[in-house]
Amino acid sequence: MLSVDIRCDLPDFSLDLQFQVERDILVLFGPSGCGKTTTLRSIAGLVKPDAGRIILDGKVFFDAAAGIFAPPRERQIGYMFQDFALFPHMNVQKNIWYGVKQHGEAAQEMYEKLLGLLKIGHLGARRVGQLSGGEKQRVALARALMAEPKLLLLDEPLSSLDKATRLELQAELMEMQKLWKIPFVLVTHDPDEAETMGGKVLFLEQGRQVAAKR
Repeated sequence: MLSVDIRCDLPDFSLDLQFQVERDILVLFGPSGCGKTTTLRSIAGLVKPDAGRIILDGKVFFDAAAGIFAPPRERQIGYMFQDFALFPHMNVQKNIWYGVKQHGEAAQEMYEKLLGLLKIGHLGARRVGQLSGGEKQRVALARALMAEPKLLLLDEPLSSLDKATRLELQAELMEMQKLWKIPFVLVTHDPDEAETMGGKVLFLEQGRQVAAKR
């Protein structure tokens, strides 16, 4: 279970948020600039909050009072950025394997499993520039899951895709979450996507959770 209780003092407001998520999809929904991405970056260890605690499966990543701040490399968290952050000088295979520490039989089995599940087995030799938006999203997801994270953070991963591709990939993300059985925290400002994806949805405004608007 992921438990977050943080305060981050930002230029225009303070992000003050508390939530928990088990093996499910939590959606952070709200307008641009409301603190969604800052929340993800805090969980990942890319931002140090000003107060509070972040705990995953009993491991304390951040505790302001105790002076604990685990660096990103120690958190075993996958992060899918909005622009996918794939390496253009590498082909698909090398992108997926990037960051994998153990290149043994188990890792090879995981790689082949991901290629099959995400239908990207034919893309291994292609460069990033030769991929469609949907293919880039699948490769980024494969790379994130290849490291066997205990938590996956997704920062508007479908925002640049056409409607048909978005609907297809929403279904794939939900299926992958059921297979991996780890918490997914997904950021979006699309109300339809929030309703479709979220086992639980947090509505944010100016850094705070608010009631859903009808």
